[in-house]
Amino acid sequence: MPSAMLSAVLEEEPDLYEAFPPHVDPTGITILTDSPPGKKAPLKTYEEVQPLLQQGRKRDLKILIRENSWPINSAVRASLWPALCKQHQHGKSMLDGFYWDMVTQVFGTVELPDKPIMLPPFVEATHCLGYHLTRKGRAVADRVVSVLGYACPDITYSPSLYPITAALLHFMPEEECYHCMASLVASKEKMFITQTKLLNEVTWKTVMQIAKKHAKSAAQHLSRLSGAIGPERIYADWQWWILAALPFPHLVRVLDCFFHEGIKVFYRVALAILILFHKHSTNQNSEWYAEATKNGVDHAVDKFCRNMPASPTKLLRTAFSIRALSSQYISRVFIKTEMTLKSKQVITGSRLVRSRSSDNLPTSQSQVNIQMMSHTLTIREGSHSPGPRALSMGVYPIQAIKSQILDQSDLFTLWSWLPVRITMYQPVLLYTTEEHGCSLTTFYVRVEHHEPTLLMIKTCNNEVFGAYCSTRWFERNQKDERGNRQAYFGTGETFLFSLYPERAKYPWVGCSANADGKAEERVAHGSELFMAADSKMITIGGGDGQAIWMDENIRFGKTDRCSTFNNPPLCPSGDFEIRVLEVYGFSGA
Repeated sequence: MPSAMLSAVLEEEPDLYEAFPPHVDPTGITILTDSPPGKKAPLKTYEEVQPLLQQGRKRDLKILIRENSWPINSAVRASLWPALCKQHQHGKSMLDGFYWDMVTQVFGTVELPDKPIMLPPFVEATHCLGYHLTRKGRAVADRVVSVLGYACPDITYSPSLYPITAALLHFMPEEECYHCMASLVASKEKMFITQTKLLNEVTWKTVMQIAKKHAKSAAQHLSRLSGAIGPERIYADWQWWILAALPFPHLVRVLDCFFHEGIKVFYRVALAILILFHKHSTNQNSEWYAEATKNGVDHAVDKFCRNMPASPTKLLRTAFSIRALSSQYISRVFIKTEMTLKSKQVITGSRLVRSRSSDNLPTSQSQVNIQMMSHTLTIREGSHSPGPRALSMGVYPIQAIKSQILDQSDLFTLWSWLPVRITMYQPVLLYTTEEHGCSLTTFYVRVEHHEPTLLMIKTCNNEVFGAYCSTRWFERNQKDERGNRQAYFGTGETFLFSLYPERAKYPWVGCSANADGKAEERVAHGSELFMAADSKMITIGGGDGQAIWMDENIRFGKTDRCSTFNNPPLCPSGDFEIRVLEVYGFSGA
């Protein structure tokens, strides 16, 4: 690498292909020249930076990173970025091979799949910025984010997670990228990545508050230009000014500082963008004033960032020269904003303001409500399926399932109906007629001690339905106080479902009573008949009919309406012949 800033792109083009991993396409990457060669001191190598890291000299390291404008193709980042991220690691270091074990657990193989990888619910299409990654590089980013979601079930909404993952992959291999992201997500001392809808709103409101004090003229200018839409809508997109709109060399220099100092770097850079935009759009004859009045200030700021007139060095100098903007002050504003938003939600149930990338995602509070309702059996689902529930984790275990009955889309729907806590466990195929034969005895041997279980049936007419059974089948052997075997067993968490030809979930009728505030009204005994079994048959759902009944050879069955689930027959004819039965348990449940 050169000892000073590069003076010409052509001189370094051959090195571009050596500077980046094979999953990066360097043809679109531009090397910017900040200053003439020889004007500044030589840039530091990683070997010169490393002692500061090892000695914990954070302030000296902060100054060094801010002052060293390494070019985009500098080899220093391949070592520097992982080392900076590792500083923020919480708990024990990950063992070598841990990531690939996780990949195998989630996907069943370490090979990249040919089909697109299903991303976590906290990622939207507008979040998926690939920068200069190749098609394979994007698939790698998808996989890293997917495994992160599986390992971090508390993440419910995180717009910046995918872009930061993609940026890291420009300078390191997949496994190292995962370790970096895991450290940033789990960091306790500093915040790097918001992980809920609430905290995402807190960040843009924090930017708005500190701008009013520390970039007052720029904030007032933005407010005037925002007109009827108001400044809130502009600030709600603040992260995208940096992650989506800034040229890649600018973003990389911002990330150099971000990986050491945390999200406060983004706050400062956002204010710097406002200050520079104000400077270039104050004159009513300026290009940017005309852009703001013609197309709106939100589009003008975005376009301004894409055509950033300041170099990466000048942008950072502007950001770090904002006086009296301390980390302590930012933290105070952040905490006060968070508490205000939480109190408003509790008192008024107010909805959070949405940014352009947050449509159709639940608030963090609704996520809590969903979990509470699931645990207390008060979900009111109705006779037809709700929209897929946005879970932080349940999608990922299903990608390892090789079902003969359901495809990934059907599995995703089914997983959205499961109790939230169950989606956090790895599903395990316990029994399938395709492999274990058609015998109720074999069914019991393989299934009876597992709780809960998921039964999926495909008939010879291609109907698909089944049941989530909350209690182990071994309970059929339990006796009451008189010494008699229990006819029915199970709990109100049991439910029926149909996926073809109808797509619907049928919860216990007691759930509806609870949701209507009629918990004190006792549900009739005939509506509490969840599961029954003996050596000749198994039944799910009773009372004025049996929802699912199967014979001892697991070949023939019938389905009727029953009082427990108030379901229609799960196949039109009522009688069915079983083509495939699959039963899944949940490892660790």
